Amino acid sequence: MKPSTELHDLVKSLTKSEKRFFKLHSALQSGEKNYLRIFDAVDKQKVYDEEALKKTFAKETFIKHLPSEKNHLYKLILKALRAYHAESSVSGILKQEIKNIEILYQKALYVECNKLLHRAKRIAKENERFYYWFELLSWEKMLLEEAYESGEFTKDLDALIEEEREVIEKLRNLAAYHILYSKINYVFRSGGYVRNEEEHAMVEEISEHPLIREKNTALSRRAATICYYTQGFCQWAKRDWATSLEKFLRVQQILDDNPTIKADLPKRYIRTVHYIINCQIELMDLASARKNIQRMRELPGSPGFVGPNIETQIFVASYLSELRLFDRSGDQEKALALVDPVLEGMEEMGTRLHKEHELEFHFALACVHFGAGQHNKALFWLNKVLNDNEPTLRQDIFTYARLFNLVLHYELGNYDLLEYIVRSTQRFLSKRHRAHEVENTLMEGVKKLARATDPAIRKQIFSGMHEKFTELLQDANEGLVLKYFDVMAWVEGNVEGVPFAEVVRKRHRKAGK
Repeated sequence: MKPSTELHDLVKSLTKSEKRFFKLHSALQSGEKNYLRIFDAVDKQKVYDEEALKKTFAKETFIKHLPSEKNHLYKLILKALRAYHAESSVSGILKQEIKNIEILYQKALYVECNKLLHRAKRIAKENERFYYWFELLSWEKMLLEEAYESGEFTKDLDALIEEEREVIEKLRNLAAYHILYSKINYVFRSGGYVRNEEEHAMVEEISEHPLIREKNTALSRRAATICYYTQGFCQWAKRDWATSLEKFLRVQQILDDNPTIKADLPKRYIRTVHYIINCQIELMDLASARKNIQRMRELPGSPGFVGPNIETQIFVASYLSELRLFDRSGDQEKALALVDPVLEGMEEMGTRLHKEHELEFHFALACVHFGAGQHNKALFWLNKVLNDNEPTLRQDIFTYARLFNLVLHYELGNYDLLEYIVRSTQRFLSKRHRAHEVENTLMEGVKKLARATDPAIRKQIFSGMHEKFTELLQDANEGLVLKYFDVMAWVEGNVEGVPFAEVVRKRHRKAGK
């Protein structure tokens, strides 16, 4: 059985200050510290190699029990991390306070216990941490019982019960919003933008839910951010960019106005800014999009925005947005300058980079190289997507990758292969019920282009495709292909005899942004 890499993954995730704290924390322990030697050996390995580890400590007795030694070290690292991060978040502070309250209560130090409890309740209330608030109310009821037994009747039990009822109601309200968000998130993560009546109905059901449609239904600022975020997501899935932008800007405003909640929800804030940027790109407000990309990259180090997880999210959101921005404006040279930083970052992220983001980067890199006229490199990155066997995630990307594949093989002059690839693509789309008229027109057009040998006939075919696309792309569902690959710019370029990027730049200049 292949050795587990969990210990190696944990060690390599540590920052310099966390490693230093772990070693200082370990110095407080007495006895032999073989685990520190294992720690240093694992830390030196770029890729976990258990056999190399065994050879390094071949003469040591402890190596005979390596699995238990690794497990012991893993637990010690986590223990040290708990101590290191104990006060770095609201959750950490409240967990400590509740533990302190429990200790003082068991020692019958009720006055001191009350002081801590009211301080902790204030923190939980200000930060809308309802689960902790509810737990603290349970402790308050226990302290109230002790007070009654001591003959103190200054506290109002009815007020406490009413407060508990309000907290439970806010918890239920927040949970209901989380469920609605999860539903719209599932729709997008599985298939991307809505394309058919069934998907439209699913999104419409969520957007018409009373908690989403009606006013003043969110009972807390946290719930309000999910409410507006879900509204923005619903409009994004339906491609109403202006309304989506308005909703995501509202989420950003709530979080900016409440710094403690913002620091506690950094990932939601980053996702919100990511959607704001992409709405602005769709609306061709590229100047605002550039400013927001820069602001996003300035977030690390501010309260709540620390750690590898946040760094990964900011890397993904900012670079995907910037690649998309340059691709949409036809500024391919600037896009190409991002390729090396993107690849270096992806390698550094390793397993922290989610499959969805890996797919998006590979597709984006294919688009960038295509726009720059580097068709072989574009095919290299597109094949990274096509050769992936992911069965459920982002099937929209796999669909448009196959269509993009037809265009690339045509540009590379692989005419003998094209008829086979077209048939394969038709079967793929038929099985998934994803082929619209634009897709069918593209496939039929490419098939004809592969058979034609006369440049004049090819130009006629492109002219016919242009005429058909002009008509079809009036339909929002048919126009969805443009969000992945600008097939219209490709057709126009071949009709006019100019590069793809020039068509995109001309359209960008015409938009006056």
